[in-house]
Amino acid sequence: MDVTRRFWALVGAALALAVVAPLVERPLLVLGTAGIGGYLFARQMVFVHRLHRLDDSLQIDLSVPRTLLTQDETVPAILRGVSASTPLNVTVTATVPASADGPPEAERRVSITGPETASATFDVTWPVVGTMRFGAPTVRVVDPHGLFAETIERGPTPEVRVEPHTARTLHVGQGGETALATFGEHATDSLGEGIDPAELRRYTAGDSAGDIDWKATARLNEPYVREHEVETDRRTMLLVDHRQRLDTGQPGETKLDYLREVSLALAEQAKQFDDPLGLYTVGDEGLTTELEPSLDGEQYRTIVDTLYDLEPSGAVAERTMGARSPGTAQATRIRLQGDTSAFAATLRPYLRERRGYVRQIAQDPLFSTTQTYLSRLGGEVWTAIFTDDRQPTELREAVKIARQDGNHVVVFLTPHVLFESGALADLNDAYARYTEFESFRRDLAALDRVSVYEVGPGDRLAAVLSTGR
Repeated sequence: MDVTRRFWALVGAALALAVVAPLVERPLLVLGTAGIGGYLFARQMVFVHRLHRLDDSLQIDLSVPRTLLTQDETVPAILRGVSASTPLNVTVTATVPASADGPPEAERRVSITGPETASATFDVTWPVVGTMRFGAPTVRVVDPHGLFAETIERGPTPEVRVEPHTARTLHVGQGGETALATFGEHATDSLGEGIDPAELRRYTAGDSAGDIDWKATARLNEPYVREHEVETDRRTMLLVDHRQRLDTGQPGETKLDYLREVSLALAEQAKQFDDPLGLYTVGDEGLTTELEPSLDGEQYRTIVDTLYDLEPSGAVAERTMGARSPGTAQATRIRLQGDTSAFAATLRPYLRERRGYVRQIAQDPLFSTTQTYLSRLGGEVWTAIFTDDRQPTELREAVKIARQDGNHVVVFLTPHVLFESGALADLNDAYARYTEFESFRRDLAALDRVSVYEVGPGDRLAAVLSTGR
């Protein structure tokens, strides 16, 4: 409970009477001091009683019409309050999250005087992406005589999710053609009870009559049973690269922005089909998020929040050339055979050194995360890798690790040529670079149990492909 300035003014008057009484030899003034003290005590007791009654009848509601918003969107919020009749002065003020922009307190405040509902509508703008929650409305109660006050928090705390602007003309495909990948229910390559028909076989003793394919039986003049593919949940692992180089592109349309769109879509579909979902994120210094696959509903929420909040990690010197593979080194050694120049003599020892290749690969954060953490999961894991094409050798080795033990891998790859500033000034050069990207994508997709999709702005890709056509 707070006391007001008027309370302290009365206390000061009482003390003054107590001091003056002996000086002027007027003992009756002491009675004035006692009277003021008794009055203040009585008013306090009445205030506390009325405050308890108010608390029992007070109803406060704070709501927003939509809880899923877009960055920089402005939406109204509605504050309502009602209580039983009370002589107390009651005001309720809505609390706006610090990351949102709201009006002054006076515009998001209501005064409650009785059983009639008081309401206020005010606009809130949401410039920050993420999940935000309103604070509980603040209730200020003041004694009608202005002596005592109390501040409490009452009411709901609605939560809103603010999503970034959708990347323009998002394209996911192969070789410039849009491709729709199917995720969710997954065949196990084994037969039994299921949904999708697989093959016919002759009826044997013990088979259920419900499995008999009567059309095939009538056609073949003997009982046949239709087998179905068994479907199962799939452990899904998202491996998202957010190194500094993924910041390439216009604000809101970087490589990371486009990859985020696709990873969020996969996370949503995994939740829809009850697939255990996990997340690794990789920055320039290595692993930044480690969430192993789980069906826990809170984990889905955590993964989505992490993807929304993901930003490019600190800048580190980038090796755009990538590691030299053993195959490349071998081809170079063959070309240098018979070359007696000083240059060839200097180069040969480096081409014979395989350990340098191993060290370069091991130092790559994406590869090291795949090798160290993904291999720990054990069992069947479906891995989705989100990165760019800047270090193809390291990516290839990471994919090989991820597909071990019969696992499947899908790679979502952003072509650097579609994001680099000024890259489309020379469309012929851009087309040649895209052709190199497509060659690498096809080579990577030629690996067993590996699918590779390009991700980027469809309008820029169309401009590049128009040159080739």
